[in-house]
Amino acid sequence: MTPPVTILVSAVGAPGAARLLKGLRENGEREVRLVGTDMGERAIGRHVCDAFHLVPAGTDPGFADAMLEICRRERVDAVLPESSFDLEGLAGARERFAAEGITVLVSSPEAIARSNDKGETYALTQRLGMPTPAFRRVQGSAAVAAAAIELGYPDRPVCFKPVFGSGSRGFRILDPTVDRAHQLLHEKPGSLALRLDEAVELLPDEGGPELLVMELATGPERTVDGFADGKRIVLGHAKTREGVRAGLAMYFVTLDEPELMEQCDRLIAALGVEHFFNIQLIGPHFIEINPRISTVVFQEDFNLPWLGVKRALGLISDDEAAAQAARIRPGRTALRYFDQVEFDA
Repeated sequence: MTPPVTILVSAVGAPGAARLLKGLRENGEREVRLVGTDMGERAIGRHVCDAFHLVPAGTDPGFADAMLEICRRERVDAVLPESSFDLEGLAGARERFAAEGITVLVSSPEAIARSNDKGETYALTQRLGMPTPAFRRVQGSAAVAAAAIELGYPDRPVCFKPVFGSGSRGFRILDPTVDRAHQLLHEKPGSLALRLDEAVELLPDEGGPELLVMELATGPERTVDGFADGKRIVLGHAKTREGVRAGLAMYFVTLDEPELMEQCDRLIAALGVEHFFNIQLIGPHFIEINPRISTVVFQEDFNLPWLGVKRALGLISDDEAAAQAARIRPGRTALRYFDQVEFDA
């Protein structure tokens, strides 16, 4: 009897965790044992994994040691990180995991650092000839104001976000026409738009986190999702990103866009990304790359997370994985929704 594959998935309290875990389990080929980790006890993965462990934050110096100890105890075959905050710690220790026969699906520390530095990736996409918003890399309120004016404010809205960030944290639109009274009375808390003078008042005069002040990209949102070998995309496809609620897209449609895939292939090669990735675009403009798995559109005959794990474990070759692209159905649609579990505490 073929033994089950034991997969540790980190950050199983993330919004996409439940569907990812279900997809891995229902791969249609092999029994999978799921081990979940999270820094919070209320993670949904606690209720759908075969085992669950609390761990320190991914930025904690002891994170990698804690994860390795869990892998030993649970006899884990592969580690699949779901959070951007877990990547750096795992990347720095992946050779220690490999020495004990554990495959960590994460890029090298260098590739993680370059991908997470949005200023560096913007400069790189410009060099590669990929459409990229005009941007300025700055620190401090005065520099933010100067950059916003250079980019066209107040005649047109601009935006800014931290050079290092995740999940839309710190992203704000600078719009001189924003109606604060309407925001107060009719919009939910957390509106992304404010005026430049309000941002300047909140930001430190000098220093503080590095920010990218950018041209505001507009148009339909798309992503490219897949896994890579550090030199090219092994398997992946484009999809729409629609119906955003609280920063999370809720609706996705698979696309057939070979030219976009070729562009992203060059970016993957330049950054040296391995394993899973997610590249985001608004209109024609490249916005960011996440060197980790993101929301996936599943098919009954195409399971991207499982194929990526199989390849990482040497159960299929790169050519065999790439051949699965013929199964991808443009128009395949995913509608994300909220669900819940009940239990006695």
